[in-house]
Amino acid sequence: MAKKRKAAARSVADMIPAPAEPQLITDTIEKNFMPYAMSVIVSRAIPEIDGLKPAHRKLLYTMYKMGLLTGNKTKSANVVGQTMKLNPHGDASIYETLVRLTRGNETLLHPLIDSKGSFGKQYSSDMKYAASRYTECKLDSFCTEIFRGIDKNAVDFTDNYDGTLQEPVLLPTTFPNILVMPNTGIAVGMASNICSFNLAEICDGTIALLKNPRTSVEKLLDIIKAPDFPGGGAIIYDRDKMREIYETGQGSVRIRSRYNYDKDANCIDILQIPYSTSIEQIMDRITDLIKEGKLKEVTDFRDEIDLSGFKLTIDLRRGTDPDKLMTKLFKLTTLEDSFKCNFNVLIDSTPRQMGVLEILTEWIKFRISCVTRELTYELGKKKDKLHLLLGLAKILLDIDKAIRIIRQTEKESDVVPNLMTGFDIDEIQADYIAEIKLRHLNREYILNRVSEIEGLQKEIADLEELLGDELKIRAYIASQLLEIKKKYGQPRRSQLIGADDIQEYKEEEHVESFAGSIVLTREGYFKKISQVSLRMSDNHLLKEGDEITQTFEVDNTAELVFFTDKAQVYRAKVSDFEPVKASVMGDFIPAKLGMDSGEKPVFMNVQNSYPAGDNMVFIFENGKGVRIPVTAYETKGNRRKLTGAFSSSSPVVGVFYEHKNKPFDIMLLSSGDRAIIVKSSLITQMTTRTSGGTTILSLKKGQKVVAAITDFAEKYGDTKRYRKLKLPSPGTLLVEKDINVQQLKIEE
Repeated sequence: MAKKRKAAARSVADMIPAPAEPQLITDTIEKNFMPYAMSVIVSRAIPEIDGLKPAHRKLLYTMYKMGLLTGNKTKSANVVGQTMKLNPHGDASIYETLVRLTRGNETLLHPLIDSKGSFGKQYSSDMKYAASRYTECKLDSFCTEIFRGIDKNAVDFTDNYDGTLQEPVLLPTTFPNILVMPNTGIAVGMASNICSFNLAEICDGTIALLKNPRTSVEKLLDIIKAPDFPGGGAIIYDRDKMREIYETGQGSVRIRSRYNYDKDANCIDILQIPYSTSIEQIMDRITDLIKEGKLKEVTDFRDEIDLSGFKLTIDLRRGTDPDKLMTKLFKLTTLEDSFKCNFNVLIDSTPRQMGVLEILTEWIKFRISCVTRELTYELGKKKDKLHLLLGLAKILLDIDKAIRIIRQTEKESDVVPNLMTGFDIDEIQADYIAEIKLRHLNREYILNRVSEIEGLQKEIADLEELLGDELKIRAYIASQLLEIKKKYGQPRRSQLIGADDIQEYKEEEHVESFAGSIVLTREGYFKKISQVSLRMSDNHLLKEGDEITQTFEVDNTAELVFFTDKAQVYRAKVSDFEPVKASVMGDFIPAKLGMDSGEKPVFMNVQNSYPAGDNMVFIFENGKGVRIPVTAYETKGNRRKLTGAFSSSSPVVGVFYEHKNKPFDIMLLSSGDRAIIVKSSLITQMTTRTSGGTTILSLKKGQKVVAAITDFAEKYGDTKRYRKLKLPSPGTLLVEKDINVQQLKIEE
């Protein structure tokens, strides 16, 4: 038994794998991660100079080999199944690729696949495509220009994943499809986002570059004005930004939706939206704005997409200015959006970021190579045919001799050698003559064939001349582009509007103006109360132990600043808060403005402007004070939070606003029962917000300032004894704590 247990233990031990040897992380990344990253970049996510990713290319070539360029439509499921011979990925991903290329999906300016059935829409995330067994497709006639020359050795071919089939490395597109077909791909460590351009403009720009390789970006901008998106929209044109895209391949294009106003129905019909958004995204945002009370001009909205195309209808409240509302929607929703350009393209399996000019230059190099190979193939075929016809011409001199040689030859294998000897022709010519049908061995047939010799010789001479002159090859490519432009060119779908011609959103124009009161409590609760509500009841509901510290009469359009105990400033607008009754608690400011944990407001002010000469006054627990110009708090842009509003070296006990030439009295109270009253103008002024200031009230060790107030007259009566003109000062003992003063009162 002991031996069996030992044997069993040994067998179990043998099954436990030995611990792996330590490996450097750099070696692991190099051996495991880098091959994966390169595979994604080169073989999946980044398009090549023909404008296609491998998934696109495999799908289109499969359909081409299935005869779907000229034949009838077939089930999409059939295409997907056949494509799997080249693309080993799942059928779902192949079908998604097919859907995007169809006419029905409306993703491309020039669809590559003619479709029948429901293929969803590019502008809708909820409008799904039907299963592949229900839809049909074939290649669009436009694909003639994608495949032209592919059967004439225009491009290289390679084995598929199992070596049973051949597939093209690239497709010989006769136009710069890389800039006509929009493409998005996310690789590892890089991404590509290429927008579409108008085919006619691209053809014109490429022709200009073919004629003059030194064509400048400025000249190209005059020809290829801007991107052209399948969904249309209005591009807010900025020539400087467009130049940056054309030069570097990076930048962004702002696109606005296009709309009509129906006066009779009092509604806005959105007819085109930016390519980078969807109708669901827009509708969700409008819903949120209505719930937040920021879109009171809208009474209803709905999706009215039908067979006639895209439509989003927005019903307006009576009296609403539609154009003014649209500027608001452009600002607050993706009815105006940006397309981020990132033109990463694979050139010889190397990713390169290029501008439009450089991409067209690279495409011209690629196309010259394709045309050269295609013409060389045609030249070879014509030379072979000429060679055969020249041999045929020799037997024209004596047809009877050719027949006699064939009849008198005893063995079939000797027919070709005997013809070679009899007419002084080579084996290829002799084999061709030997294969001629008996019915064609007449003078008429042979004369008709031989008459082609002169035409063939001219065609060969023309091809040799064309191949020997790059300028003529460029002209040949230009003529093809001109033909494509005439046949497939379309007017621009995306309208161009100047940045100066658009009406920008100004929030203040959309805020309703009305008078009211605002209240801030010590605990940080805020209320905006209309005058009507105040007249009905001015009894405030407050949290137990809380009290009102500040009250202002303001307009709803006013702007506010809140200084906090953490030396930060938060900006808000009165219109950000909903009107409430005095009998409610109100908004809790730390939560409403997103303050830090434990942070609370200590001062609020109506701050519509930042006039020079006005100051913020800060009194600290350590007895120091400082005045900071309000101009130090003015910022560019719409910043809602400002850190480092004042010194944090000592807790703040009082924050005040000093108007120009209107100093006021401040009373400081210490924990040692001493007080001092000073004019705000005596407090040192500093330009740096975080300055700690200078001492106002001198404190003994362990003492601190416990309060800084301006409404002290009613509580403290005659305050002359506390007033000081020279600082710092130890202050004066409070009357109720001064024994001498109390004794005098008793004697009286």
